[in-house]
Amino acid sequence: MRISWTVVLASCVLLISGCSGVPGTSPTQTASGSVPGAPLTGIVHGGNTPIVGAHVYLYAANTTGYGSPSNSLLQNIGGTVADGSGNFYYPTQTGGTFTITGDFVCPSAGSQVYLYATNGDPGLGDGTNSAIGLMAALGDCGGLASAPYVVINEVSTIATAYAIAGFAVDSTHVSSSSSTLATATDLPNAFATVLNLESLGRGVALATTPNGNGVVPQATINTLADILAACVNSSGPSSTPCATLFSNAENGTSQPMETATAAINIAHNPGANIAALYGTGPANLAFQPTLLFQPNDFTIAITFTGGGLDGTGFAPEGVAIDAAGNVWVPNYGSSSVSEFNSNGVPKTGSPFTAAGLDNPTSVAIDTFGSAWVANYNGNDISEFNSQGQKISGPPGFTGGGLNEPYGIAIDSAGNAWAANFGGNSLSEFESNASGGLALSNSSGFGNDVLAGPAGIAADTAGDVWTENYIAAIGGIAEAVPSTLAGQPPTVTVYTGGGLKSPYSVAIDGSGNVWATNRGGAGSVSEFSSTGKPISGTSGFAVGGLDNPYGIAIDGAGNVWAADNGGNSDSVSEISSGGTAISGDNGYVNLGMFSPYGIAVDGSGNVWVTSDDNVGPLTEFVGAATPVVTPISAGATYDELGTRP
Repeated sequence: MRISWTVVLASCVLLISGCSGVPGTSPTQTASGSVPGAPLTGIVHGGNTPIVGAHVYLYAANTTGYGSPSNSLLQNIGGTVADGSGNFYYPTQTGGTFTITGDFVCPSAGSQVYLYATNGDPGLGDGTNSAIGLMAALGDCGGLASAPYVVINEVSTIATAYAIAGFAVDSTHVSSSSSTLATATDLPNAFATVLNLESLGRGVALATTPNGNGVVPQATINTLADILAACVNSSGPSSTPCATLFSNAENGTSQPMETATAAINIAHNPGANIAALYGTGPANLAFQPTLLFQPNDFTIAITFTGGGLDGTGFAPEGVAIDAAGNVWVPNYGSSSVSEFNSNGVPKTGSPFTAAGLDNPTSVAIDTFGSAWVANYNGNDISEFNSQGQKISGPPGFTGGGLNEPYGIAIDSAGNAWAANFGGNSLSEFESNASGGLALSNSSGFGNDVLAGPAGIAADTAGDVWTENYIAAIGGIAEAVPSTLAGQPPTVTVYTGGGLKSPYSVAIDGSGNVWATNRGGAGSVSEFSSTGKPISGTSGFAVGGLDNPYGIAIDGAGNVWAADNGGNSDSVSEISSGGTAISGDNGYVNLGMFSPYGIAVDGSGNVWVTSDDNVGPLTEFVGAATPVVTPISAGATYDELGTRP
C-alpha cells in the first residue's frame, strides 16, 4: 500500500529534534454530542525498560478529512503540561507509570481514541531520547471506562500502526473522511482490529485471536517490535539503530524521526527494505518468539477458520465485503455461505444454508445490504438479507438463461448480473424490490460472442464487463444496456493487452478494466473504458504475479491479485500504472493455500479465500487503502476504486 495524501503540515510535524511539542494536532473544542472521558492508567515501556519523563498524549482520530491532524483531548488541569504547540500531556513518573484523569471531553462517544507517548529517558544514562514514539489504540471513547490498565510499548505500537494504517499519515495525523460513503464502521473496525493482535493490558502479541478461530503472526509482530526497541533503547536519532530504521522506513521521500511513524511507514510499505530492517533488531530480544529467518515481507496477516468455511472458495469474486465490514464467503462443497464480522468472528447462524444454495461460487452485496449468490450447480441465484435470512427460494431465482452461473455482480441500477460459464452468456435479474424478476431471455445475453465467462464486474456507467476464459484468443467483453425498453444489451468483445485465459475482472476509479490472466506464467491486463488495451502486448507481469485468480482494486487504485500458481501462498499488489509494489514473490502468508478470491474492505484490510480442503480466510491487516464498500455502492455513486 502506498499512501499519497496531500497534506499541509507544519515544519516540525515529524517531531524533528529541537522542535517543541507535537505540531499538527489540534485541541478539541466542546461541541454538541461530545461526551466526558474516563480515567486511564498505565505504563510506558521501551522493551523491558520503563521510560521516565515520556510525554503521554491522548488523541481522537479526526473525521473531517484524510490527512487532517488528530484531535488532542487533554486539557489544562492538574498534572498536565503544555507543549510548544498548546497541546497537553501527562509526563510518566518513576517506573514509567502515568495516570490520566477523566477531565477531558471526546467529540462523541464513538470517537476513536489512542495514546501516544514520545520522548523520555529509557534509562541508559544518555538522557531523553527524542526518537521515541509509541502508540496504543483504545477504540471508542464511550468505552474507556472499561479500558484495562494500558501498556504502551513497541508491541502496542506495531499492532496500532498496522490496524489503522489506512487512516494514518503519521503518528499525529490519523483521520477519516466526512464523505457520506464513509460508513460509521470503517474507522471503528480498524481500531477494533488491534484487539486481534495484542493484549492491551499486557503489551503482548497474541498467538490466537480472542475468539479462538484466528491464528495471529505473533513472531512477525514481535520481530517488528524488537526492531523498534533497538531505536527506543538507544541514545537517540543519530544512533545506528535509529538511523538505520528511519532510512529504511521511508514514506516517499521523507524519513520518520520517531518510531511510531516509522512503524506506520513499514505498514504502508511492507515489502520494502526487508533485509535492512530485519538486521536492525537488538542482540537481546525483548519480545519473543521472533522470526528465525528473514521474512519475504513484513505484512501482518491473520488466518481464520470455522464459521462453515469448507475450503472451496472456488470463485473469482469468492469473497465480498458489505457496508458494515462483514465478510461473505461462498462454500462450494457444502452449499452454504459463511459470514464473518470485521474481526473474523462468525456471525450468528453462519453458515447459511437456505435460499436454494447449490454449489455457490460467488457473492455480491447490493446497496441495501443483501447478498446475492451464484449457484453453479443449481442454475439459480440465491438472495439473503443483511442478517443472513433468506429472501429467495428454495430454489433461488431461476430463468433468464442461467446455466452454470459463476461470477455475480450488482450494476449501478441495483440489478444482479451473472456470468454463465456453461451457457456462454450473461443473465440479468431485477433488484429484490421486484422479487428477482429475470430481465434476460431464456438464452441469456451475448451467447453468440461469449465463451466461458467467469468473472464479472459493473462500472459506473451501467455497463457490465466479463471475459472469455475458454476462447482460443482471450477477450474481455462489455455489455452495454439498450436505451430501448425490452431490448438486449450490446455485447462487444475486445482483445489484446496481453490477455491469455482471462479469469476475473475489476473496474478502477478511472473506469479502466483489469483482468487476471491464468495463461502462461500469469499477468494482469488493463483496458480503458472504451476497450482500448493499456497494458501493452504482454500485460503486466510484475509484483510476483503467478497464475492469478481473483482481483480487487483498493481506494488508491492499486490492484490486488490472488496468486494460485507457483507462489501459491501469496498475493500481489500493483500500482494503477502497472508497476510492482509487492516484491518478486508477492506478499507471502503460510496460512493461505492456493488463494482464490480477494477483496478489500473499508478499513484497508485485504481478505483472501483459499481453495483447498482446509479453507482458511486470510486477512492482511491494513495492507491496502480503504475502499468504498460494497462494490455496488461504488458503482452506484460513481466511487469505484476510491477511498470512502
